Amino acid sequence: MVKKQKNKAKSSPISKGMIITVAVIALAVAGGVYYLWTSSIPVNVDHPVFATASNVYILATHNDQGYYYDEQSTKTGKKSISSTNVDPVIHVPQGTLVALHVINEDKDTGADQDLNIDAFNVHTRHLKYFEAQTINFLADKTGNYQYYSTLHPEMKGTLTVDP
Repeated sequence: MVKKQKNKAKSSPISKGMIITVAVIALAVAGGVYYLWTSSIPVNVDHPVFATASNVYILATHNDQGYYYDEQSTKTGKKSISSTNVDPVIHVPQGTLVALHVINEDKDTGADQDLNIDAFNVHTRHLKYFEAQTINFLADKTGNYQYYSTLHPEMKGTLTVDP
């Protein structure tokens, strides 16, 4: 007597589609973690800084006397641009993570603008009209530091890091 063998395909509780789905999700999570890790590294240190950044807005523009920087305060919720704040002194406490937002608002001449703070390795690209760039840096050294433009030497200001 010949016994008939039944062809039973063993079914796995984990399908090929499930493995692919889990792999895609794992890659997406790894990519997100990598992005968060690298974007939390300020330009002047080599490790991530997980802190809430202090926002500083600098407008690059000009008037009939020449090119200048102006600070835009958002503390009152109003735009506070005036000729009394030209090439402003910016005060931040030591140890502050600063998110420096530089905006080219020179609509009349259309000139490129930039901003540099050598002590903290802050260097924006050349910004066209209404372009903006945000650079994060850690204000880890006390003192007064000049910020300036390489394109327009008359544009300057001071960053003061208070103890």
